Amino acid sequence: MTFENSLSFAQSLDAQDGLREFRDKFIFPTSIETGEEALYFTGNSLGLQPKSARAHIETELEDWAKYGVEGHFHGRNPWFHYHKFFSERAAKIVGALPHEVVLMNNLTVNLHLLMVSFYRPTQKRFKIIIEKGAFPSDQYAVASQVRFHGFDANEAVVELEPRAGEHNLRTEDILQAIDNEADSLALVMLSGVQYYTGQAFDMETITRKGHEVGAFVGWDLAHAAGNLLLKLHDWQADFAAWCTYKYLNSGPGSVSGAFVHEKHSERSDIPRFEGWWGHSEEARFKMEKGFIPMKGAAAWQLSNAPVFNMAIHKASLEIFEAAGMEALREKSVKLTAYLEFLLKQVTNKSGEKSFELITPSDPEQRGAQLSILCLEKGRELFDFITKKGVIADWRNPNVIRVAPAPLYNSFEDVYRFVTILASFYN
Repeated sequence: MTFENSLSFAQSLDAQDGLREFRDKFIFPTSIETGEEALYFTGNSLGLQPKSARAHIETELEDWAKYGVEGHFHGRNPWFHYHKFFSERAAKIVGALPHEVVLMNNLTVNLHLLMVSFYRPTQKRFKIIIEKGAFPSDQYAVASQVRFHGFDANEAVVELEPRAGEHNLRTEDILQAIDNEADSLALVMLSGVQYYTGQAFDMETITRKGHEVGAFVGWDLAHAAGNLLLKLHDWQADFAAWCTYKYLNSGPGSVSGAFVHEKHSERSDIPRFEGWWGHSEEARFKMEKGFIPMKGAAAWQLSNAPVFNMAIHKASLEIFEAAGMEALREKSVKLTAYLEFLLKQVTNKSGEKSFELITPSDPEQRGAQLSILCLEKGRELFDFITKKGVIADWRNPNVIRVAPAPLYNSFEDVYRFVTILASFYN
């Protein structure tokens, strides 16, 4: 498609958008600066509140009031089985089988629990590959797991960084690094989408290579779930975890998702930390010793469901099911491409570029996010657009992250944003 830099063109794209009705299912915040509805581009950090979220929470509050503890079995959504209400819809988000997915805990907790099972170092195989500049929580989790097993993190954690003068990792360099560490590699754990640059990794190819050298492969999908078309089951990923408060719009600090491939569900040689909610439902209230794991990812549960958090996620997944990930991804590719097209036309008063886009231009290597690397006056630019009613995201030292979420952002939103940004240079 040939894009045009005009409001009328943006509005024409919105008129053709088969998903435009979903915008009305969300509540847009008011800009603190302008007092008017904000231009919201931080769905990669915290998604908007679904209008249906309140009713879903009120349902559980009403059942708690009406039934007390009996809500576990007699509520409209019995809490005893609450995690099961998410299996099919959450599985569609990440390309998994229903029994391979469970909602539990928070993201870093789940990464730790999954590494208990899939980081099993020996004196020979003890290294973990991650990307340099991974989200700090991932760095902390990986380093602490290594130290817990008695290894030196400086030796055991292999950090991959782009080539000199480049911002993104090349797939061939990732594969070469796996080959280089083949005999000592225990685990590859990368982000599905790199939070800072917005680069999406070739998860299928990397997973295959990791398995070829005998390592487990897991993914942090915090910025990928609800953003990219994922096929965790087909790609044979060993495990994955994701938060639900970014593109999945389930509220601050909401529950996390976890995936464990079915090939591992019956393996007795893979240990896990155990808790009573991962124990067989049929035997759970016998209150006896001896852990009997549930089938699939549900066996990794420790405690009962955080119902109020999960109620919002239930509301969001209903919207995702109605929209469909394929349609959302199709719109996202076009929406992000339009944002890229407009940004590339912005120059300063001297006709020069004051920023560059460090997110790959190839749609297969990115999701909804574009990262703007400011070459000058970056913080001034961010403060300027904020005062004009834009909610975007600043990351030190000099990057503005912008993420047009296809569920609720429009082409007109994108046009208005770039118009505001360009006016900084006038």
